[in-house]
Amino acid sequence: MNKQDYIDGAESALLHTYNRFPLVIDHGDGVYLYDTDGKEYLDFAAGIAVQAFGYNNKEYNDALKAQIDKVMHTSNLYYNVPIMNAAKRVLNASQMNRVFFTNSGTEAIEGAIKAAKKYAYTRDGHAGHEIIAMNHSFHGRSIGALSVTGNKHYQEPFEPLLPGVKFADFNDLDSVKALINDKTCAIIFETVQGEGGIYPATEAFIKGVRALCDEHDILLILDEIQCGMGRTGEMFAWQHYGVKPDIMTSAKALGCGVPVGAFLMTERVAEKSLAPGDHGTTYGGNPFVGAAVDKVLEMMERDHITEHVKKVAPYLEKKLDELVAKYDFLTERRGMGLMQGVVCEKPVGQIAAKALEAGLIVITAGSNVLRFVPPLIIEEKDVDEMISRLESIL
Repeated sequence: MNKQDYIDGAESALLHTYNRFPLVIDHGDGVYLYDTDGKEYLDFAAGIAVQAFGYNNKEYNDALKAQIDKVMHTSNLYYNVPIMNAAKRVLNASQMNRVFFTNSGTEAIEGAIKAAKKYAYTRDGHAGHEIIAMNHSFHGRSIGALSVTGNKHYQEPFEPLLPGVKFADFNDLDSVKALINDKTCAIIFETVQGEGGIYPATEAFIKGVRALCDEHDILLILDEIQCGMGRTGEMFAWQHYGVKPDIMTSAKALGCGVPVGAFLMTERVAEKSLAPGDHGTTYGGNPFVGAAVDKVLEMMERDHITEHVKKVAPYLEKKLDELVAKYDFLTERRGMGLMQGVVCEKPVGQIAAKALEAGLIVITAGSNVLRFVPPLIIEEKDVDEMISRLESIL
């Protein structure tokens, strides 16, 4: 079949919940993807910050193939070795104490919300607690995750949502203080807002929220689904600030393509929150995803991936800053590490579509930001090639 036949077949069979670009991907290698016509694309989206090691990494592939030949699934009625190894690695990297593996980032958010509510229920002896979330945030599309996503466009068709959620302004500590009351059990935000436009938390804000949580026995939940796993130059973005959450979520590059997420917590929260019967999953933490997470973290640690990000990210920032200075419709760059955004006064969706014609994959964030979240293995030469291809259409 030709490309259009594949697209027509998908549009007639799949639920139309995505406005996809007219690209049918066949395979990948390194930092490149190839379509069914054999055309090459430099990938600066990494499957939305998922493919940390790019594509067709032999060591990663071999680890998954070996696990397939042993056992892929057993359920959580039994223990399995890969997920125990993965748990040790992710707890060591995060310095958290307990982890629950899920199938997605959205499910990780659901678990984090439940853990916070159960903690407050155990402490106070009653339900009815509230959560403070942030405007312009994005945490997922299930009912619970939508309830803490600060975007009415996503929420309105599915209301009523989870009650007791209030929204403050990101990086505005006073707006958070104004919402705290004796019902508040948790404050949740992305350490670096992703879909909302690539906004890192300010040091004053994240430290100020941590202090408020400590003062009022409120749990701080940090969403590291997109910004975690080495993307910012630390394994988790909150480590830049020295501010440890009570609960955190992870996904995307946690499995580098295998669908897996996790929520992690301190021992203090674990002791007073989810107990047997409170939460569960059939697939979550099965041997197959355990082998993936174990191998991803082994490779990140051994290959010093965060140091590599710290080395190449300033070059990407420099080149993007030069673009902003050169084109008057590009007004600002912001971000952290290899999670960067450029504010654009022209339709960013059209730029992303034109970039495909030039053999470049970039994505958007919000309504006016070009988002750059490439594989973490990129080199300066890949940045140069990206800039060249992007300039050809700017």
